[in-house]
Amino acid sequence: MDKPVIVTVDDDPGVSRAVARDLRRRYGQEYRIVRAEAARDGIEAVREMRLRGDEVAAILADYRMPQMNGVEFLEAAMDMYPYARRVLLTAYADTDAAIQAINVVDLDHYLLKPWDPPEEKFYPVIDGQLDAWMRTDRIERSELRVVGDRWSAQSYKVRDFLARNHVPYRWMLAEDPEGVQLVKAAGEGCHLPLVVTADGTTLESPDQAALAAVVGLSTTPATDFYDLIVVGGGPAGLGSAVYGASEGLKTVLVEAYSSGGQAGQSSRIENYLGFPDGVSGQQLADRARRQALKFGAELLTARKVVSLEPRGQARVVGFKDGGEIAAHAVILATGVTYRRLEAPGLDEFTGRGVFYGAALTEAPSCQDTDVYIVGAANSAGQAAVYLSGFASKVNLLVRGDGLEKSMSYYLIEQIAAIPNIEVHLQTEVVGGEGDDHLERLTLSTKGEQRTVDAQWLFVFIGAEPYTSWLGDTIERDEKGFVLTGPDLVQGGKRPRNWPLRREPYFLETNVPGVLAAGDVRADSIKRVASAVGEGAMAVALVHRYLEKQ
Repeated sequence: MDKPVIVTVDDDPGVSRAVARDLRRRYGQEYRIVRAEAARDGIEAVREMRLRGDEVAAILADYRMPQMNGVEFLEAAMDMYPYARRVLLTAYADTDAAIQAINVVDLDHYLLKPWDPPEEKFYPVIDGQLDAWMRTDRIERSELRVVGDRWSAQSYKVRDFLARNHVPYRWMLAEDPEGVQLVKAAGEGCHLPLVVTADGTTLESPDQAALAAVVGLSTTPATDFYDLIVVGGGPAGLGSAVYGASEGLKTVLVEAYSSGGQAGQSSRIENYLGFPDGVSGQQLADRARRQALKFGAELLTARKVVSLEPRGQARVVGFKDGGEIAAHAVILATGVTYRRLEAPGLDEFTGRGVFYGAALTEAPSCQDTDVYIVGAANSAGQAAVYLSGFASKVNLLVRGDGLEKSMSYYLIEQIAAIPNIEVHLQTEVVGGEGDDHLERLTLSTKGEQRTVDAQWLFVFIGAEPYTSWLGDTIERDEKGFVLTGPDLVQGGKRPRNWPLRREPYFLETNVPGVLAAGDVRADSIKRVASAVGEGAMAVALVHRYLEKQ
């Protein structure tokens, strides 16, 4: 096969030669390097490659070019090569333009000139982009197909599970021509949603475990005893798995749904250290998941943990569908879920117009409609910005009198600059109604009620920890959050089961060898960065615990 191509375009001959030289030095054995010193020449070269059927892995374009700037060039090139990684070369003075380009052409990265030495400032960036391109499914082939009803909660659950676990699929309605054919082929009495794999295997209204198994996700533990069990696959759990496995602990992470947790639903996280151009929650979760696997961690998906029991020196975790595994130590990182709106009439429309979290799979269906979002924190703001690219209008419903107390300043600025986002202060949802899906909402603003037509409601209100399964084993506060460290010592009483020699460290629960990290922990800071940090710190405390056993 011909080598895939890396295209570089810069109107400065000296810079153009330097870019091509550095690229050939590192990637010339595996890639063909094509350079152009004018934007029009570059577009013509890309057209010719498309006609020949060449694969383009990455396109690097200088921002300041006279015929068309780098953003315009990348926008034109992505029509021909939508999967090519897009990198903008820019001077420090043009950094703001590069950041704006993130939203215009879905820019993958921008590089500041000069980048000497390339081993530190150039090659790591290009390595990451080429690795991402290699992992992208660019070939049209027989794929997983999902057939269902537009306003079916079960159909939404299947699509959401596949999307959040990075499984590509094609969605079609049961009344579409191909959907009709597939349902007929499945046989009389077919129960939707219908999932059809590439080899023709069919699943009717599958649960998560069956779906996970058929798409190749790991659901069965390789052994029955580990050094470390991590319960929960959000940022704290993934951080624990990465650090635990990289430091030699035999580590298994158990996740009931998909890696990423609440952060994995975010359309773009812009304040996470090391990602100046932002990163989607799914991208961040996928990178962390692959990093954990690289170090040898085992990841189980669609397995729900329902019990934790100390047995001597072992900590035993039980599954809802039967079976158990044990370890020397356990890290609880189950995170939180969004609270349900208690307004009358909404419960029956969950997954049928009412969604808790970003529900990114629904965004294309919101095209040219009015969308309503409830919440005032970063997750709601990120969803508003993202959905504004699809909906004709995004209505952000805020119970308080402003966003400043709960939302980051950068998001408040973005929302103010987007014309089709309207913030409704002191406004609550007090009712919902419809037939087979949500059709109307009743809103209350300063005590005055009104009814609006609405098919889409996304809810981001507060958080509830998933800890009821812990029973009396682990101490929790009145809201269900896990108590750790000094919070356990109240009124001069020592935590149960702790040796008399010391107080528990920060993150340690009342059961030795069981720690909590991230949002599930009482008084934790609800940020992705702090959750990852707590996951890493928990592993350090696991080592300290194991040394004393």
